[in-house]
Amino acid sequence: MTKVDIYDTLLRDGTQAEDVNFTVKDKVKLAEAFCDFGIRFIEGGWPGSNPRDIEFFKAIKKSSAPIDCIAAFGSTRRAKRSCETDENLQALLEAEVPNLTIFGKTWDLHVREALKLSLDENLDLIHSSVSYLKSKVDRVFYDAEHFFDGYKANREYAIKTLLAAKDAGANCLVLCDTNGGTMPDSLVEIIEDVKKHVGDYPLGIHCHNDSDCAVANSTLAVKHGITQVQGTMNGYGERCGNANLASVIPNLQLKYGFECVPAENLKRLRVLSRLVNELGNLKHNIHQPYVGRSAFAHKGGVHVSAIMKNSRTYEHIEPEQVGNTQRVLVSDLSGKSNLIYKAKDFGLDIDSNDPAITEVVEKLKELENKGFQYEGAEASFELLLRKAMGGFEPFFDSLNFRVIDEMREEEGSTMAEATVMIEVQGETEHTAATGNGPVNALDNAIRKALSRFFAATIFTRLAKEAINVDVIIQNVSTEGNTDLSFTVSKTDLSRSLTVCRDTAKEIGAKEVLADEDIAKVSIVGVGMRSHAGVAAKMFEVLAANSINIQMITTSEIKVSCVVDEKFAELAVRVLHEAFVED
Repeated sequence: MTKVDIYDTLLRDGTQAEDVNFTVKDKVKLAEAFCDFGIRFIEGGWPGSNPRDIEFFKAIKKSSAPIDCIAAFGSTRRAKRSCETDENLQALLEAEVPNLTIFGKTWDLHVREALKLSLDENLDLIHSSVSYLKSKVDRVFYDAEHFFDGYKANREYAIKTLLAAKDAGANCLVLCDTNGGTMPDSLVEIIEDVKKHVGDYPLGIHCHNDSDCAVANSTLAVKHGITQVQGTMNGYGERCGNANLASVIPNLQLKYGFECVPAENLKRLRVLSRLVNELGNLKHNIHQPYVGRSAFAHKGGVHVSAIMKNSRTYEHIEPEQVGNTQRVLVSDLSGKSNLIYKAKDFGLDIDSNDPAITEVVEKLKELENKGFQYEGAEASFELLLRKAMGGFEPFFDSLNFRVIDEMREEEGSTMAEATVMIEVQGETEHTAATGNGPVNALDNAIRKALSRFFAATIFTRLAKEAINVDVIIQNVSTEGNTDLSFTVSKTDLSRSLTVCRDTAKEIGAKEVLADEDIAKVSIVGVGMRSHAGVAAKMFEVLAANSINIQMITTSEIKVSCVVDEKFAELAVRVLHEAFVED
């Protein structure tokens, strides 16, 4: 398998995109992630241009990223400076990294109009700069800026600039489509001509995406002998962006058999793509090839019917190869196949001939025609499906709610407060909670209102399985959410996990964990009080009086609980009323 060196320039070229910014800490974290993923070179910035990039090159040396992967970027020396006195070249050396990339002018238009130099003077800038840096560091990459436009304007001179860098000892000559307007057929012709002049000398490619050809051009370039591909993860870059490495890498590795990163790492491509967006506070592009959430999403009924028989009918690769997953959407375009697929996702056993399927299809089309949209509301669709199948059991009824969103001028922040009134099993609960915005406040209030009702579900089912619970511990957050842990005998651990995982979805738990060394089960982020077996009444009484239970222990002859000291007297009184006077 032929090796291709991937060179990511997100931390420099990518930050020239509108709305893209990274802190020094962000850049270090991304560099570490890129190195760990297997990207050969990571361009950290231009140390001669801004203090942030200078700080990056100091910080990266204290990170886990191998310094051999890190490159610094700059330009050839200025016309009236020697290499020893040129601030840009000296700043590159002060970065103290083994890889330096410098760009030089290839297009005669830029030489005459921008630099105001003769063509020969520019050749000397290129040769002397590369030669000087090469004597100081391991690798020097020469970026031939505007190479393809320069070639079209003055083929002979563009080739001369490459030869000047080659004769000076550059490790790779990188052909840059800086304006991003070169078409694939033209790019291939030019690369083939360049190879006639430089022989088998290492060549690289750096494409911008102004004509939406950066990925195609980069991929084709490798097919025609290029050994280094420069681009950015997710394609961020000035104007329309750079070649998107999240597409280039799988194109080369999965379609053409080149080795860009270790094969086992390719499954982490989607995670890496999302990390870039999250650190940059950027919205994920759900339609992005390979790594987007919709890259393997199917909506049309004919498509879904086909992929249920064989995924290859409408998927060009297995989603798992790049860390993605297959998804099926529901909408007014859906057929029975979509619904059957989703029913299986929800753990529902349904036959294609079940009348409920036809009923849901018609109901779905009717609701979407009225403006409802179920593509992004899978929980609502699951309720629709369960109601049609007759398996829906309402856990509570919402009587009313109110949400207030206010600005706190003295703090310079907003606060949302929600008040809810719900009915559960004939009992009314009225409570309030705050949150980060109205939706979050309403969510917290509902969870808080339901908190004293639904933990019983877990322990009632454990009791039915004859599983004894020994110790229960809970941590309650200020929003009313709770992490609940309990211990059982090791022989009961497996059955306990089964009960908890089956119940978790119903009560809104985020996660079910197990510690096999001590036979402890944890239900994380439920927002509930604790009840257990025969002690359920005791716990209900305490919860009804807003007394948080910190620990509960049970034995054959007694039940003990720990509460906050300030609630001790109240707890004794209400428990006495409930158990003794009753």
